[in-house]
Order: sequence, then structure tokens, then C-alpha cells
Amino acid sequence: MRKPLLVALIAATPLFAACTENADGSDANTSDDSRTIAVSSTDDKCELSATEAPSGTLTFEVTNDGSKVTEFYLLGEDGQRIVGEVENIGPQLSRQLVVSVPAGSYVTACKPAMKGDGIRADFTVKASDEEPTPAADDGAVDQALESYEDYVHEQAEELADKTETFVALYKAGKDAAARALYPQARTHWERIETVAESFGDLDPKMDAREADLEPGQKWTGWHRIEKDLWPQDATDYTPLTTKQRAFFADDLMSNTEVLERRIEGLTFTVDQIANGSRGLLEEVANGKITGEEEIWSHTDLWDFQANVDGARVGFEGLEPIIEQKNPQFARTVSERFAALQELLDAQRDGDGFVSYEQLSPDEVKQLANAVNALAEPLSQLTAVVLS
Repeated sequence: MRKPLLVALIAATPLFAACTENADGSDANTSDDSRTIAVSSTDDKCELSATEAPSGTLTFEVTNDGSKVTEFYLLGEDGQRIVGEVENIGPQLSRQLVVSVPAGSYVTACKPAMKGDGIRADFTVKASDEEPTPAADDGAVDQALESYEDYVHEQAEELADKTETFVALYKAGKDAAARALYPQARTHWERIETVAESFGDLDPKMDAREADLEPGQKWTGWHRIEKDLWPQDATDYTPLTTKQRAFFADDLMSNTEVLERRIEGLTFTVDQIANGSRGLLEEVANGKITGEEEIWSHTDLWDFQANVDGARVGFEGLEPIIEQKNPQFARTVSERFAALQELLDAQRDGDGFVSYEQLSPDEVKQLANAVNALAEPLSQLTAVVLS
């Protein structure tokens, strides 16, 4: 679930501060001015340098000229499906979204303060003779797409299976068993979180945190049940009744089944895989590293690992393509994934992880620095793949 970036306990260097830089060899994607759209997001406006562009690889150069943290989205014609996004753009900072877009009607949105539907406008992509594709052999591309689709479908199936067991335990009042299964089930959500978030109607129902609720929004999903299972830190909390438990459990299961059905029909492009890997690491920076995602259960390190898993799988599927374009870039990303994994492994406890509360400030800082070190090259992944 998207949320504002916290800075407490995180290294002084801002996470993702270098995300506007391109890797060597990616200039081909931005040399055509018609394919580069400047976006200025303020507290009350979302101004684009153009409202139409040719199909193919587009680069949105997003600058936050306002006073609030903002986000930028390219949405499908329905205003729900997320084609591409950049999150947590602080005031006076810039971020780059590189995405391959076919001809059609779209919607752009800036979201100051990261709440609500955002400031929206129509955006048109016209058919073009230029349809940039990865300059790699077809076999490598086909293998990357097939492998990632299989991975996402498998994780969706596992999510549905474990959620079914979890909600049955919760409804039966078997709280200890439900608590044990909670982080295991959520692992499969977190591994494909950017895919799940692309369904804008489901994500708020399934993964909203209490602190992120908007006025009038009904709180449902994983974190509503989490609070009921771990109420020890809640003030004046009244446990849910058996009937209420059944309602929230059945609602979560129903939405999970909808998600699984939608994912069954999904196919992916290489830029979606690359942007998904980047987005998963942003999820780590935006919630897991700060301990705010699982505020009641403190199982954040499970989520942290799952986001890293998903990001790594996406990268490794694209690695044969990247090796053809920029071998040094591929080595750098691989090495930084390994360094981050070593720090995570140090916090393992049996088959899982220690409670986030057990981390010292120095350990949090080390993890944050490792995330930052990986984020810098990973932010260039899409540009490298599409170069």
C-alpha cells in the first residue's frame, strides 16, 4: 500500500535521490523531444508539456514544484489500471518514468500529498512507425516474459491458498495459528505488490493501513485483521465480534479471489517487469524499512524480504537482455542485491525473521543504506532495457 516516506532512522542521503539519472546507453530513449514529456506537479496543478505523444518508449520527467510529497501516474483509459508510476517525489525533487506505451487513450494524474484520485487529465498516444523494443534476441525477451508471467501467476495462486487457510483460522478464533500464518500468506502479496497495486479498486480494499485512510473510507483488508490479532499497542481497542471477524475475513477472501482471476489473464512487457522491480524496492523504502507497514504485528522484515524477492526475480529474468546492453550495470545490480540480502539474512529467526522492534537504530541504518545503494542503479533499469 502506498504511503508517505518517513525519514526517521534512515541514512542522511535521501532514498532514490538520483532516480532522474540515466544509465550509459539510455540516451536513445530521450533524444526525441516528442517522446519526452515534462511534468510539473504543484499542490493544486499537474501541468504537462504535451498532452499527446507517439507510441513507443515515452519518458515523463516529473518535477515536484509544490510543497507536498507527490506521485505521478499514467493510467489506462478507465482511470483505474496503472500503466506506470513514480512515487514519493519530495518538494523540489525530480523523478523519471520510462514506459513503453501502445497507441490509445490514457489518463495522467499527479497526486499531491499522495491521497485521493489526484489531478487528472486525458493523454493521447498516437500510432507511430517507431515502436521501440528491447534490442536483444527474441529468445531472451520471450524467456523473460514467460518466466515472469509464470512467477506472478504462481504467487497469486499461493496467495489465494494461504489466505483461505488464514481466514478460516481467524474466523474460528484460532488466533495463535492465524498470527503464525499472517506473514507467510502476506509474503505472496508482497512479492507481486506492484502488480496487485495496478488494480486501483482492489489495493485500497486489501492493503490499506489505518493511518492512510481518507475521510469516509471504510477500513478493510489485511491490516484491519492484523490490528485485531495484535491489539496490544492499540489504545482503547475493542476486539471484533465473531460476526465482524467473519465479515472482514470473507471480504478479504473475496477480493483475493478477484485479484487471482484478474492476474490469470495478465501478460507483461519488459518495461513493466523493469518498472515493477523498481517499484518493489520503493515499497521497501516507503514502508518496510521504517517499520510502519506492519505497525501492529511488527512483521515488516517478512514483507521487506518478499519485496526484495520480487524485485530480484524481475531483474534476473531481464538479466540476459541487460548483459547484451550493459554488462557492468548487470554486475553492479547483482552485487548490490547480494549485499542487501546478506544484511537481511543476519536478521533471520528460524524460517522467518525477528520482530522489527528488535532492530537497533544502527541495523536499520545499515539496511537503509543498502536499499539506497541498490535503488540508484535499479532506478535506471527500464531505460537500460529499452535502450
